[in-house]
Amino acid sequence: MSDIYIDPQYKSTLPLRETEKAIKEIKDYFEQTLAWNLNLQRVSAPLFVRKGSGINDDLNGIERKVTFQIKDDNEAEAEVVFSLAKWKRMVLADYGFSPGEGLYTDMNAIRPDEDNLDNIHSIYVDQWDWERVISPQQRNLDFLNDIVRKIYNAVCETEKHLCKLYPEIKSILPKDIQFIHTEELLEMYPDLDPRQREDKITKEYGAVFVIGIGGQLADGSIHDGRAPDYDDWTTPTINGRKGLNGDIFLWYPALNRAFEISSMGIRVDKEAMLKQLEIRNASERTKFDWHKRLIDGRLPLSIGGGIGQSRLCMFLLRKIHIGEVHSSIWPNDVLKKAEQAGIKLL
Repeated sequence: MSDIYIDPQYKSTLPLRETEKAIKEIKDYFEQTLAWNLNLQRVSAPLFVRKGSGINDDLNGIERKVTFQIKDDNEAEAEVVFSLAKWKRMVLADYGFSPGEGLYTDMNAIRPDEDNLDNIHSIYVDQWDWERVISPQQRNLDFLNDIVRKIYNAVCETEKHLCKLYPEIKSILPKDIQFIHTEELLEMYPDLDPRQREDKITKEYGAVFVIGIGGQLADGSIHDGRAPDYDDWTTPTINGRKGLNGDIFLWYPALNRAFEISSMGIRVDKEAMLKQLEIRNASERTKFDWHKRLIDGRLPLSIGGGIGQSRLCMFLLRKIHIGEVHSSIWPNDVLKKAEQAGIKLL
């Protein structure tokens, strides 16, 4: 059963057609600002890849992928991407990008195993996937945080632009984003679960980058799952803490919760990948071509991530359900609740 939140006082700020215009405005403006801030070039991206190539993102390793057979290729199997985390790094190498340069693309995915189609989760995922070549000296926390600030700046600039176009939408983002490690959150709120910790800290600061997601914490738990072969969540940083990745959260009053808009990080080098594959009992992946390229030094060091397109539009347009900014399939109970509340899903 889907668990959606309906505020009886909620009313969409913009009508349906104006919402569609605003979505286009947000996507165009943010995309250009992000590309300028991070020195990124737009490239074309696949919707599907060959099964068994090792290129697809495995998320937490248990989710089913949408697969199909290609008739004119001897029924070869293909699978719809979950994200382009590894594909982007391969393209950086194949297209000849240099340190300081990067790419971004539109990523569309289908995640049929999404088991809680609530206000912000859908089986359809759209995001800006981006990746940038870095030097060995930039594999550190200071550089990661600097990139986070540039992304957050693009979000803030887009909010300012939208508020000028639609005065009925008021700015709610703080000037600066705060940084905190998952170990610190555990120390601060030992009796709360990870989601509650995110809510607590994000409500306090308004915008937070939570560092170190995927690795084991002091109490033996993990804050949230991460695949072992793209983000680096084992490299030591400061004060015995580990991880060169994280999530960007914004406090969203419409839902009274932390609102994740981006997952990102410095990517694994050879040593980090082999270590993380071993931790996750996934060392067999080293037989894939993509992993062999990384081991052989034929992929550049990089930083990258995904930024939710519909998530960002939902937040900036102050919508209460992600179905108000993108079209998907919803369970009957979601459709019924939305209709009763007067919420128009696309």
